[in-house]
Formats: sequence, C-alpha cells, structure tokens
Amino acid sequence: MTAHGQYCSVARAHEVLGGRWTLLVVRELLCGSRRFNDIRRGIPRISRTMLSERLQELVLVGAITRSEGAHGPEYVLTEAGQELAALVSAFGTWGQRWLRRQAEDETVDIEPLLLDMQRRVRFDAVPKQPIVIRFEIEGSRTRFMLLKPTEASFCTQNPGFPEPLCVRARLPALVAWWRGDVGFVEAQRLGLSVEGPRALAKAFPNWFERYLFAHIASARTNEVSA
Repeated sequence: MTAHGQYCSVARAHEVLGGRWTLLVVRELLCGSRRFNDIRRGIPRISRTMLSERLQELVLVGAITRSEGAHGPEYVLTEAGQELAALVSAFGTWGQRWLRRQAEDETVDIEPLLLDMQRRVRFDAVPKQPIVIRFEIEGSRTRFMLLKPTEASFCTQNPGFPEPLCVRARLPALVAWWRGDVGFVEAQRLGLSVEGPRALAKAFPNWFERYLFAHIASARTNEVSA
C-alpha cells in the first residue's frame, strides 16, 4: 500500500480505500454477500488473488471481520465498514448523474446484472405459486430465474417448476432498462421482450425494484440511450 505522506484524512482514507476493486468489494458486502465466492460473483473480473488481498486489507484496517462459518470463511462489515455505505452511495449517485450512459457502447458483464435482479425482487408482487423465468440474453448462455414468495435464485437449468415467461433481449437493452436509462416500453423498442401469458408479461417489470440508483436522472440527458 503506497503512502501519500500526508496528515489529511482524505489522503489517509484513500490509501486504504482507493485501490482498484476495494469499494466494489465493500459494495458486495453492503448488498449482503458474506462468502468469498458470493462476493466474486458480483465482481467477476477480479482475480481470486486480488480479492483475497483486498479482503485482507479491509480486515487489517478494521472495516470487516473474518470468521469461520459452516461452509468456510465469512466476511462481515464492522461499524467502520457499515459507515462506508454513505461513500458507496455518493459514488453511485455521482456516477449515475454525471457519467456518460450509452449501453450500446459499453462492455458489460451479465452476471452482476442478473445478481442485482435477484437481490431486488419485490416478493410482495410476484405470483404466489413458484414459477421460473427463462432468460435468453444475446451472447450469453440461457439462465433460469426461480421465483418463490420469499426466495429468488438463478440457475443454469429449470429446477422443475412451471416456466410461463421467457425474457429475450439484447444485453444493451436490458442494461438500459435496469439502470434507468430508459423506460420498459423504450427498452422493448431497443430489443427487450417478455413472452408468455399477457397478464404475467405485463406484470413482469413490477416484480423488481430496479437498480438502486435508477431513479437518479442523468445530467447529460442527451447522451443517455442504449
């Protein structure tokens, strides 16, 4: 860890938190991930070695604790780590408002997006009986989302429940809708479709609380598109 040689708390905090991936690790912990592989699922491009180093650094500064769980090591934010929620929120708000958003030109991994969808299901709005949604996203393998009244999970195979809906999309269209760049109708024009019984297909967008910062309008509105 390179020291800035300054007394300033901004510089000292940056020495700990300013490394690549660090705040994304904190973001995953704030979202409820506790185990190594769960954290990495939300940051698929981080190497196992780098993730291990970042976790160790956060343990050393007292932002997280490491303990042995029933299925291996678990990481939990301390009071100091929980306080970083305001910093992560400020980063997200600033990025959503001020950074250029054109999903068509971005290289985006599908896994973190699907994980976010899984995390943000509105269980009070989904059907009472378990159903499976097939996701056929261009350029990715088929995924299946199992929805139950209190549980949501993605699988590589249908776990054996009715499969009434199929979501077909170009990834930029799905990204643009989920991130709040466009509304659902506009996303459909850009290549997102939900096929199945009319009532279920119409209800689908309301089964999710979209991306946490989707409500924040871009200050560069003329540049927001898929």
